[in-house]
Amino acid sequence: MTKLAVNLSLIFTEVPLIERFALAHLHGFHNVEIQFPYELSIEEIQAQLEQYDLSLCLINVPAGDLMQGGNGLAGVPGQELAFHQALELAIEYAEALNVPNVNILAGKQPQDADLLPCLNTLANNLKLACHLLSNRDIQPVFEMINGTDMPRFLVQNIAQGQEMLEAVQHPALKMQFDCYHMAMMGEDVLAALQENIDWIGHIQFADCPGRHEPDTAQIDYSAIFSWLKQSAYTGFIAAEYKPQSHSNQSFAWKEKYFSNNHSY
Repeated sequence: MTKLAVNLSLIFTEVPLIERFALAHLHGFHNVEIQFPYELSIEEIQAQLEQYDLSLCLINVPAGDLMQGGNGLAGVPGQELAFHQALELAIEYAEALNVPNVNILAGKQPQDADLLPCLNTLANNLKLACHLLSNRDIQPVFEMINGTDMPRFLVQNIAQGQEMLEAVQHPALKMQFDCYHMAMMGEDVLAALQENIDWIGHIQFADCPGRHEPDTAQIDYSAIFSWLKQSAYTGFIAAEYKPQSHSNQSFAWKEKYFSNNHSY
């Protein structure tokens, strides 16, 4: 059975974050993910999850200035202490809210930095994250992000993701596979999923181009969802798209592909 989730950072943005839990429940979701939940207190989130019978399945480690156009933390030499502090905050939230997955965003290669030290810094920070998270039964994941939307991002495609898994060498670490980012990088999304599913710990989806809901562009979600449902994958599949119009009008895919699914 498929564990479906909705991303509250990109969807339901018509209202403040605190009001999006109710909308997730209204549209029949049982699982939510939040990129950066830290504008709300643990207690505020806990109250919403309990009120609307929701589970929070994934959060990101705070990424410094990454979302404002900066380089982030995890792959930037000299930012190790800041990364460790960010990781501790994510762990505090994840433990209190029973979050099973924590995503570490690699960040970008600074303009004045060589690539290799950045990748070494990232690998070392991922090792630290794996140690601290797996000790608490939380799965660490890291995400490949396309270089068009985020130039100089340190891990952009499957091959680079596999290289980072090889560098870190920790059995708990998995890739977070965002179908949109992989399509933007020219990957065959279904083939990439099929070939790498054993190393994938979390899946997100949006159509491409445009990053809107499924069936608004070119990715064959009928084939992808069909394959995932019969695969050995047991992780979450999360809608992380920018609704083409209003969020409330963006769920035709849910009825089409998951109407018989009672586990979400």
